[in-house]
Amino acid sequence: MADLKDKTAIVTGSSRGIGADVAKFLAAQGAAVVVNYRQKAPRANKVVAEIEAAGGQAVAVGADLTAPEGVQALVDAALSLSGSGSLDLLVLNASGGMETSMGEDYALKLNRDAQVAMLQAATAVMQPGSRVVFVTSHQAHFINQVSTMDAYEPVARSKRAGEDALREFIPELEAKGISFVVVSGDMIEGTITATLLDRAQPGAIEARRTEAGKLYSVSEFAAEVAKAATAEVPTGHTEYVGGAVGFLE
Repeated sequence: MADLKDKTAIVTGSSRGIGADVAKFLAAQGAAVVVNYRQKAPRANKVVAEIEAAGGQAVAVGADLTAPEGVQALVDAALSLSGSGSLDLLVLNASGGMETSMGEDYALKLNRDAQVAMLQAATAVMQPGSRVVFVTSHQAHFINQVSTMDAYEPVARSKRAGEDALREFIPELEAKGISFVVVSGDMIEGTITATLLDRAQPGAIEARRTEAGKLYSVSEFAAEVAKAATAEVPTGHTEYVGGAVGFLE
């Protein structure tokens, strides 16, 4: 594992699932981690407790990424958590949009606008050698080339819009010595999104598993995201976890 001692990381949407496991992996490598949640404080506190029990350092911060004060709260927490007052890694994992109670434009607010706001606030205090990792799905990354299920299309298009918006910052980030990497995954076994999709279109997960040959578990995918934090790849690189059968062909 890479040595992240004396490094500080923010992982958005990390009170459960992929984000929680990413936070644990990074902490195991020595990083001090800001664990972000929107509403469920007990879940985030449990992640922090597990990290601390393993000898790591973390803090849970409740923050709505669609609100400017929420974004700034995460940056402030990272700077306070860091022994050197620095932020070295931003993992943009939070996403959503399949919720029916958040309004029609929530997917774009969270998956595009909030991602850009978080990037701008974080990179304003990041130093040369730092990295931003954006987590997405093949269904979103390739939405302009390969159609997805109707129930997921609005979310997929909003996430692709978010990725496109973030990539526009690459020249500016390069000038600051900050690298930007995208990690794209297929359907992930056990995630809420996969469950909702399978509910909307029964058999969808099994069909994709058959086509791809394997679907990653939450922990397996999170490990790949954590690796991307220090992988020696060029800025703008997209890591296709498990390949992209049916998308790249």
